[in-house]
Amino acid sequence: MELYRDASWVLEFIEAEEKRGQVAGSLQTLVFKSCKRFKLKTNPKHIYAMVHSCWGYRSFIETIMAKSGIMTGIPEKKGRKVFNRLTIMLLVHDMLFSKSKRIQMGKHPIKTFVVKHKTRLQSELARLKIKHGVRDLKELVKDDRVDRTPVRWIRLNLVKCADQIDDVIAELKRKFKNEVNDWRDIVPGSLYRDVYVPLLFGVHPTDKITSHELYKTGKIIIQDRASCFPAHILHPTGDDVVIDACAAPGNKTTHVASYMFAKEEPTSVKIHAFEKDPERAKTLRTMIKTAGVDQGIDVHVGDFTKLAKPDIFPNVTGFILDPSCSGSGIFGRQMIDDINTNKRDDSTTVEQQPEEITDVNLKTRLSKLSSFQFEIVKYAMSFPSAKKLVYSTCSIHPEENERIVIDLLLDAKVQEWGWKVRQRSGVMPDWPRRGLVEEFDDVFRDQKEALSLAESCIRVMPKEDGGIGFFAVCFERD
Repeated sequence: MELYRDASWVLEFIEAEEKRGQVAGSLQTLVFKSCKRFKLKTNPKHIYAMVHSCWGYRSFIETIMAKSGIMTGIPEKKGRKVFNRLTIMLLVHDMLFSKSKRIQMGKHPIKTFVVKHKTRLQSELARLKIKHGVRDLKELVKDDRVDRTPVRWIRLNLVKCADQIDDVIAELKRKFKNEVNDWRDIVPGSLYRDVYVPLLFGVHPTDKITSHELYKTGKIIIQDRASCFPAHILHPTGDDVVIDACAAPGNKTTHVASYMFAKEEPTSVKIHAFEKDPERAKTLRTMIKTAGVDQGIDVHVGDFTKLAKPDIFPNVTGFILDPSCSGSGIFGRQMIDDINTNKRDDSTTVEQQPEEITDVNLKTRLSKLSSFQFEIVKYAMSFPSAKKLVYSTCSIHPEENERIVIDLLLDAKVQEWGWKVRQRSGVMPDWPRRGLVEEFDDVFRDQKEALSLAESCIRVMPKEDGGIGFFAVCFERD
């Protein structure tokens, strides 16, 4: 019962976050965050496995529950239902949708209650399969909801292995004996060396990395390829001072450090990492320590725009800005978007969901996010010694990407400060997928200027480009 109880608490947490408009990140992020917050004893991986599968079928389970009448038969005590709706949903999932088709608990009143409705629940499931024309339950869930990358990317951490690069690569080749020339050819046991980011390698997502000594010692770090773009574009040296304004969990921060401390020991602070969430800040510190750069990075817990004042950090030369976004490029994000867009009660069935509500909610959410994104980038641009700044999101929406670039370029203060977009030649010029030119065409009359600005931006499509969806652009000034 403990597993179901803890999983129910996690789902309650996710729903509460949605009501406050604070749902951000993938389902996995939310599950692990809630497990830490409530100090749950159940293994978070077990909770995630249960919640992930249940949430994938959520709308169908709710339809089955509503039509079976199970929710109307819940016994009450002192005017309150004695069984939790989300716990019932988890039990129904395991009985109808799991591989074993079994509820994983011993004798318990809630199990007896759900099993009593088994025949009616199975009948509604059969009707649902007929209606959707499927035999296998997996066909009900779209492929784009699968929370798995086509490639697991790993990069060398030069802070730990700058003088051992050849040895580390040789060790990787010993483990992954089949070298391929295209990431699309990756199969279990194969290794691909990326052509866009130095010392980045791709392996099959089922291959075990975390148990390898190279990973345990921090010589290699798991990081999606697109997530490596900001540090590679910024390309700081040991002479720079960099702020990562929204740093947790710390992949981009430690990648920046890999450039800055590859040729020297990280004995003095050259990177300031800001994270306003205390729990995420703990994760950030752990990652920084594992990467071996805890002496070179100062972690500030709090809002970047309130803690970091230009007069306190007058020597900052570069910025990494990857603020909160819709996360629409993240695998499994569709499951979270269901929470944001399908606000319905238990009696609403799949076919009754009004699509226009989804559009309104999304537009409202994007409007709030883009306003925040614009303000945080503009604030970073006010630092007197800043010369280069990389803005990125894991979103596919132009409202959070190209339109932020446009708004910044048209801002009077930004123009006064001398900021401009770095041209394609200085922003991974060989990467083929660039910004959406039609977004710039709507604002800039000069078609050459519009094309140039679009070409200066980088876009990454989820899955088809080998990882998460992403956007990046570099601003600079003399």
